[in-house]
Amino acid sequence: MTPLDRLPGQSLAIARRVLLEYWRQRRVLVFWGVFPALMLLLFGLIYRENAALRGGFDSTPAGILIGAALFFSCLGGTLALLVAEKERRTLRRLLVSPLHPAAYFIGVVLALSVVAALQAALVFGLGRAIGAQYRGSIGLGVLAVALSVVGYVGLGFVFGARFARRAEDINGPLTGFGVPLLVLGGTFFPLELLPDVLRKVAWFNPILHMNEALKGVSGRGQGFVELAGHFQFLLVFAAVALAAGIASYRRLLVEERRA
Repeated sequence: MTPLDRLPGQSLAIARRVLLEYWRQRRVLVFWGVFPALMLLLFGLIYRENAALRGGFDSTPAGILIGAALFFSCLGGTLALLVAEKERRTLRRLLVSPLHPAAYFIGVVLALSVVAALQAALVFGLGRAIGAQYRGSIGLGVLAVALSVVGYVGLGFVFGARFARRAEDINGPLTGFGVPLLVLGGTFFPLELLPDVLRKVAWFNPILHMNEALKGVSGRGQGFVELAGHFQFLLVFAAVALAAGIASYRRLLVEERRA
């Protein structure tokens, strides 16, 4: 059996391992559920009480899912996972195993996809309960979330390999890189409020395309044709993130071998 033949089984094994680790740390899972729920309720009250903003209320769950739920679970969760692997020295065990480098990355993506699915159900379910409607294709919504998960996990691997060595280092990449991307990505307010210069800069921000793709599908009922530019950007970004994530994992293994 070749290494590629073992890849699916190894990826599923890594996914089960990661999910079991999260289950043992239930407080993290609770935070990943409570935080976006509170954000949705807060923004929901703001939008519902402001007549000028009420038209964008249906897009609120999508922005909360991308900018609050997936940001912390997929990007922050990947960072925390890699730091924990370093501190526990478990990467050294992987060096002597027949694990394919891509299997670890894909396994983390699969595990966090399960978390993302639960968060999406929570956010959109709560959104529906307080009056927001999902207007578009569920399939396109799933595609937007899936590409976002891959992108966030890829960034998490890159940041984890280059900037986070200890648990204390996690907040640096999250706040230093993440918060400006969220602000320019239209997570907290409509893009129309940005100056023209920042709007042009924001076009290169992957979180903008995550937000616009999911908001367009769920809040405005748009199809692939109207959102083709955002989905094309996300497809390219997900592919680059996949390659960068695997390369970062390989770099981590090389560093562990030299240590």
